Amino acid sequence: MFNITESFANVNNIKICYEIRGDGDPVILIHGFGAKKEEWIGQFLPLSEHFKVIRFDNRGSGKSDRPNQPYTMELFAKDTIELMDFLKIEKTHIIGWSVGGMIAQNLVLMFPNRVNKLVLINTLPYWPGENTALEMYKDSKILAYEARMKDPVKAFFDGITPSFTRKFKKILLEDPKKKIHGLFSAEDLIEMDNTDPTTPQDIINYTHALGHHNVLNRLPNIKKETLIICASHDRSTPMSMNVMIHERISKSEIVIIEKAGHGSPKERAPEINQHIINFLKK
Repeated sequence: MFNITESFANVNNIKICYEIRGDGDPVILIHGFGAKKEEWIGQFLPLSEHFKVIRFDNRGSGKSDRPNQPYTMELFAKDTIELMDFLKIEKTHIIGWSVGGMIAQNLVLMFPNRVNKLVLINTLPYWPGENTALEMYKDSKILAYEARMKDPVKAFFDGITPSFTRKFKKILLEDPKKKIHGLFSAEDLIEMDNTDPTTPQDIINYTHALGHHNVLNRLPNIKKETLIICASHDRSTPMSMNVMIHERISKSEIVIIEKAGHGSPKERAPEINQHIINFLKK
């Protein structure tokens, strides 16, 4: 994988690890549940050819601090704003994927004057399941962590089944060293998964944020130009939920990535990147 210089910022009483690449209008990338800044491996370099791109580890992830407390989307949003203050960025484009998109929705509602354009990828306006479903989701994440500790390669290929198409998984399996889109290989993704992994305690804290996320009735208050990107076969954040967001944000447009799942920002990186670049530049 490529090497970027990591830096640290003291924000909101914690230490946040971040990376910056490129010049131009600032763009902040917010990752999802149990992920870290490297999750944007399909976007960070390509977008940095056009913008000043900042990616960072949320609290409870990667190299950032992991205070043991129940997290909320509002807390994540404040972390992001304080990172902007630290970097002296008054206003930025915000891109959020999955739980990162949920953080982004809360951020733009809380701090509308700090956001230029908004991009939401494979996300939800609220947690649609019961508490039992949330517990099952949490337990599945912890089981995945335990499996990764035992056999990282097997756990990786077992874990990507819901996110990628069978065709893409086959490409990764057949040649783990093959660079996909010239950006990453299966080996890179496996290394990424096993470096500074999210622990069971972090997962519990993230789950609290997910279970308390609900901005559905406040979405009409978002007046920023918004691009919603979703995948036709996403089982984690279904297309229907993204359409729901689109219907409630007046200045939004929606792009549906056909025959793709929740991992579409990696599997279909060039296509998604072009949609983002076109939207942010117009």
